[in-house]
Amino acid sequence: MTDKSKIPAEAVELYTRFIHGEISRRAFVSGVKGFAVAGLTSGVIIEALMPKYSEAQQIRDDDNRIKATWETVPSPDGNGTIRGYLVRPFSADTRTATPAKLPGVIVIHENRGLNPHTMDVARRFALENFMAFAPDALTSVGGYPGDDFRGGQLFSQLDPAKRTRDFVNAARWLKGRADCSGKIAATGFCFGGALSNQLAAIMGEELAAAAPFYGAQTPPADVPKIKAAILVNHGALDINLANAYPAQIAELQKNNIVHEGHLYPNSVHGFFNDATPERYNKATAAEAWTNMINWFNKYARA
Repeated sequence: MTDKSKIPAEAVELYTRFIHGEISRRAFVSGVKGFAVAGLTSGVIIEALMPKYSEAQQIRDDDNRIKATWETVPSPDGNGTIRGYLVRPFSADTRTATPAKLPGVIVIHENRGLNPHTMDVARRFALENFMAFAPDALTSVGGYPGDDFRGGQLFSQLDPAKRTRDFVNAARWLKGRADCSGKIAATGFCFGGALSNQLAAIMGEELAAAAPFYGAQTPPADVPKIKAAILVNHGALDINLANAYPAQIAELQKNNIVHEGHLYPNSVHGFFNDATPERYNKATAAEAWTNMINWFNKYARA
């Protein structure tokens, strides 16, 4: 494994810009070449920056503590349907004759589709006694293709308004399930963080809580519509979002929205994602996870 301290911070930032679609793959590779030094070639740097999904997996899909299924949700005002990964704790469906009603969590991926990391996060929620649903925005274009680069290309082809409606419909479907308590929360990362903020405004009292991670804030005009309890998570080294953080918190405060905010030290954009080890901050990711579970238990558990 490459020594994390040897990868230039500028190369990590280039990777972030690349996966956000701000620069092309060619520009990313060309830019990384500028950081190559003896013993640290551009190929080594690029390999270190790429996601390591199998190495980072915390909970296997066939773990006997969970029950995971694929579900397809109608979305007539979106792209027709949206498919997603539903996970519940195995014990919730075996203790009694009828499934236990659990609070639900919508888990929203980054701008590359439902990749293995997001599915793993959904499984982690099941072990915290929630039922989690992770929809795939790429459903209408064939689903996550197994590669983040191609996933990002497909994502850019989606109609943003229809894509949002797909997630609203997925959230309402989860909330209305017989095995859901009727209380749901939302969390997500980057695009998913921004969409968690959007859902809070769109759904109003239908959403109990949200914990966006490094996502763009709700437009100020829409903040008064929020009824959910909002837990904001940013990395202090994620410059643009960190600079916008005070105004984001001030807007929530001004509108009397129940909220809490964290600007985690020594953390860049993507600090929660253990599949990208050059961005991952183990300490702050663990702290943020604990904060989120406590938040959802407080505001979304019936």
